[in-house]
Amino acid sequence: MPIALHHRSAGRTARRQGEADNRAGGGAQRGGHGDHGTLFRTAPAGTSPAMNASADHNENPGDKPFDRNLRRTRRDRAFAGWAEHAFLQQAMAEELAERLDTVQRDFSRALILGHSGDALPRALESRTITHITADPGFSFAESDGGIQCDEDRLPFAAESFDLVLSAGLLDTVNDLPGALHLIRRVLRPDGLFLGACLGAGSLPVLRSAMHEADMVSGRAAPRIHPQIDIRAAGDLLGRAGFALQVADCEELTVRFSSFGRLIGDLRGSANSSLLGGPPLSKSAYAAAAAAFESAQVDGKTAEKFAILYLTGWAPSPDQPKAAVRGSGTASLADVLKPKS
Repeated sequence: MPIALHHRSAGRTARRQGEADNRAGGGAQRGGHGDHGTLFRTAPAGTSPAMNASADHNENPGDKPFDRNLRRTRRDRAFAGWAEHAFLQQAMAEELAERLDTVQRDFSRALILGHSGDALPRALESRTITHITADPGFSFAESDGGIQCDEDRLPFAAESFDLVLSAGLLDTVNDLPGALHLIRRVLRPDGLFLGACLGAGSLPVLRSAMHEADMVSGRAAPRIHPQIDIRAAGDLLGRAGFALQVADCEELTVRFSSFGRLIGDLRGSANSSLLGGPPLSKSAYAAAAAAFESAQVDGKTAEKFAILYLTGWAPSPDQPKAAVRGSGTASLADVLKPKS
């Protein structure tokens, strides 16, 4: 059975809250367009020679709910200004680096799924762990000297890595069960997966604002991505074949000075909607902005982000196993009995 825990560090949360208050700055900014260069990096042993592993796949109606090409394009567009807006992904990466630091075992070869700043590469380099980055966007993959591919289309051979890390991307992969299965497949026995992504309960104020926009436009349209809850996340880890799996959640509250600031950060970090709904009209946008800003306290609107953290180990004969039911030799009643 997957273990579901709620995790929160007061010191870390306080630090992030201070960073979150900085979102109260000026209007939304958009990142520039990165160059769409061809990747020339030599593939490490155990990888496919195709550096843009997902680029040649044609879209079809089965590629739902997310548009792969749009996801790729959004990441490329966000590349130049990404660091100014991606505070959530950076916070996730820092937390994964802290969790990795508590693992008392040696790793030799790691895969980072998705660019998420410098925290994960620094953590790996400090432990002399060789790593490669795979990203859905061409620009991020090229910048990191890595491979462009989607998480549910990994081009790596089985048991290529003993560590896989992913911060901020798995909530927008089309086939999450398939992606987790492939992650487990590329791990060596007793290899570790640490992941983080947005989960159920995120962006409640934005969701309400989008409802107001739909009321003005006269029709409902998909605006907010489907969100996975903690129990489903744990179940998916188990179904993918992970052992000792854990799913836990941390809530982060961020205060925004305006609706435009929130939208600017979502766009700038490549987290705007991939659902293919029609763009908002001016009147619908104004209604959404008014609804969002009506929730302001002291000139700022508090928005919630629920961050899911996923941990799983590739099965190995050397891992601890749960005792078989009924194999215990001591009675719980005897253990709890008061001593005379």
